[in-house]
Formats: sequence, C-alpha cells, structure tokens
Amino acid sequence: MCGALKISYSQMADSARNERARSVEMGRKLYVGNFPYETGETELQELFGQVGSVDTVRIMRDMATGRARGFGFVEMTTDEGAQTAIAKLNEYQLGGRALTVNEARPKPEYAGGGFSGGDGAGGGRRRSEPRW
Repeated sequence: MCGALKISYSQMADSARNERARSVEMGRKLYVGNFPYETGETELQELFGQVGSVDTVRIMRDMATGRARGFGFVEMTTDEGAQTAIAKLNEYQLGGRALTVNEARPKPEYAGGGFSGGDGAGGGRRRSEPRW
C-alpha cells in the first residue's frame, strides 16, 4: 500500500460524532447577508429579537479597516426561533437592501490555509516567472 491513508474506526466514529454535534449547533446559527455596512450588532440583535430569543450576534469585519463586510451570523436560542427568523426575515428590507437569512453552513475544514499560487497547481508553489 504505497502511501495509503490509514484511519481507525475510532477516528471515524469521533469524526461522525463531531459532525453530528456541529449540525445540531448549526441548526440555530444563521447566516445574515446583504445588510448595509453601517448596521451594527445592536441593530441586528433588536431585529432578530422581534422574532425570537437571540444568543449571539457577530458581524464580520475587514481586518485592516474594521469596517463591516455586510454579512454576519446570528445564533438563536432555539431551532424553532431560527426557523421563524428565516421565514420572517429572509428578504426583509433593511436600509434599502433585502436581507439574506438562511441556516449557516459549517466552515470547510480547509478554509483559511495555504497559498495556491494562482496557477491552479496548488501546493503553495509560486510562479517561476513574474506575471508581467
């Protein structure tokens, strides 16, 4: 077995258990997109609080400027509250923009790492020649 990947049964069971736990948690966590950059956490907390009990609100911000990026995540206390929020607030007009509200998807395992080099080869290889 040249370079075969070996995974034990316990590793697979742990992975399945973690995935189930994450999917339960994701049922209450909502992606909220397309809101005005001026929108703050308090405003989203109040809006979502009208349809159910809110646990947390997190607006994603540009790391360099601190400016809101127009999307974030709201975690509702219950699954029912999350479903109600999706039903009532998806396409809701806020600051002249239609909100996108749906169940948050888990972040991919590979996200946030590495440099592909832009040539499709992956593996972090850099170009052998300049682009110009």
